[in-house]
Amino acid sequence: MRNDSYEFLDYKVEDEIGILTINREDKLNALNEKVLDELRDFLEFNCKSTIKGLILTGAGEKAFIAGADIKAMTSMDSTEASEFAYKGQQVTFMFEEIRFPVIAAVNGFALGGGCEVALACDFILCSENAVFGLPEVSLGLIPGFGGTQRLTKIVGRNRAKELIYTGRMVKADEACEIGLSLKSLTSKEELIAEAKNIINKASKNSPHAIGVAKFVINRGADINLDEGLKVERDMFGEIFSSYDMKEGTLAFLEKRKAQFKGE
Repeated sequence: MRNDSYEFLDYKVEDEIGILTINREDKLNALNEKVLDELRDFLEFNCKSTIKGLILTGAGEKAFIAGADIKAMTSMDSTEASEFAYKGQQVTFMFEEIRFPVIAAVNGFALGGGCEVALACDFILCSENAVFGLPEVSLGLIPGFGGTQRLTKIVGRNRAKELIYTGRMVKADEACEIGLSLKSLTSKEELIAEAKNIINKASKNSPHAIGVAKFVINRGADINLDEGLKVERDMFGEIFSSYDMKEGTLAFLEKRKAQFKGE
């Protein structure tokens, strides 16, 4: 596609912050192959590093993403299902790999694949009507877009098992208590405003350093402490060759505001 003309995605930039909306409101923004293809295309070709950060949300008030399209899944065989899961995993991995902050602004239901997409973002903000869950086992399935892995890293193994085994729903207050969501806001408007506020605060710092820190944090989640410390040490040394490091330290010494370039 390589353009901004999508059937199920709306994208706009406000004050250098990208807002990406899954727009399939009549289906509660459920993910089918077309939506995944459009997300993959957007993330590959249209998500520019010139923005400060990206906010991901769902159209309407009822759902962020209510899950994968179950009707479309019922006709899949094992090979097609595996390919569908791979496509979903590609999309979640691409969200995770974006070098600038990505915030999931969860309004309403974030179930199944929707919860998994949110988990791939840097963090989640939710409205008071948000409901999270990985209910796949109630359909004889398991999470397939990374939920078994990312949920475990965020809330811990035992809590992740309890949520996945029971398939129970988690409302906004509990989501914040267990570390699934960073904060709960009253309305969708407040939700987007708070996401913008966080991105704007982050944008005062070095975009390059944020990108490196994100890489180190994400990489460290997959390896043991010794290996993680080595990655941190190596990247700490490498960042000393960047423009932003030289500018940031010089600005500190000269008692002025740093002019970062993100390189």
